[in-house]
Amino acid sequence: MALEDRNRVVILEDRVENISGADFPMGFDGKDVPFHLEGFRDTLDIKIIRVTPTDIEFDLIGVDASIANALRRILIAEIPTMAIEKVYMINNTGIMQDEVLAHRLGLIPILADPNEFQWKRSGDPPTDQNTIVFKLDVVCKRNHGVPETEIDPKKKYENSSIYTSHLVWDPKGDQEARFSSNRIRPIHDDILITKLRPGQVISCELHCEKGVGKDHAKFSPVATASYRLLPDIQILEDITGDDAEFFCGCFPPGVAKVIEENGIRKAKIVNPRKDTVSREVLRHKQFDGKVRLTRIRDHFIFNVESTGIIPPEILVSQALDILIEKCDISKKALEKAVKGNREDS
Repeated sequence: MALEDRNRVVILEDRVENISGADFPMGFDGKDVPFHLEGFRDTLDIKIIRVTPTDIEFDLIGVDASIANALRRILIAEIPTMAIEKVYMINNTGIMQDEVLAHRLGLIPILADPNEFQWKRSGDPPTDQNTIVFKLDVVCKRNHGVPETEIDPKKKYENSSIYTSHLVWDPKGDQEARFSSNRIRPIHDDILITKLRPGQVISCELHCEKGVGKDHAKFSPVATASYRLLPDIQILEDITGDDAEFFCGCFPPGVAKVIEENGIRKAKIVNPRKDTVSREVLRHKQFDGKVRLTRIRDHFIFNVESTGIIPPEILVSQALDILIEKCDISKKALEKAVKGNREDS
């Protein structure tokens, strides 16, 4: 494969070629491709494609897969949030066991700025600076006046289904004043926790602490954080007539379309990023030698979905800050090691 194809992963009918990395980023088959910082700065680019209150899609261009994967792992595991860490069960006569109920409570995303709280180390007492307290006190009762023929539990009983809206924040210290403009609460009020029937009771106190996803998944600020390589579909020879229509049908909607040039209908690729690389087009003999499927090795399409605790654009910014901090630590350690070797020699 030519040197100019070093940043292409080639998709064939029965295999994928040029997928293996080299000994150093952006290297290729032992060829001497020296790294230059200025060149890296010129090629590095981040393009924001779409931002919503919970999702962000952006392109990270000009970096090695190791950098892209480091960013993904930081998003998942190293940005702190607040989550329920301890459940003090006072009374639980419902069908769900204490440990299962505690596990479900721990996974509820809590809307609280982790920067406003300190880390709670082992042995530290809970304070208003490191702990958030919620209380859950519910009793299931029959609703009087409901016909005997009613079968809907939500009409027959009071508190038959326990949702996150039943969690009551219990401010400690100066938390009431600190968070008066944005009260601490579950992100969603309609998450089902458990179900009760008349006479059953749940009473417990919940303590939220600051943590990161690598300690427990409940602290992860993202529901998903993934990337894929940008597809690059190359038409090597004109595909015309009915074959053009059939060709477009081999891809997801929006990837290709039929245009007319000089009275001839031909296929054209219009948006390769919508392609799922299904390789359907490679199954048909009429397209042999007419199309080449590749993916750009250094162009990553990122999709990040926040749990709602931290806006997705802030999550990406924080992840980049952590990545820069890690690079600085590695750089200082490397400089120290090089200096030590020079002194020894």
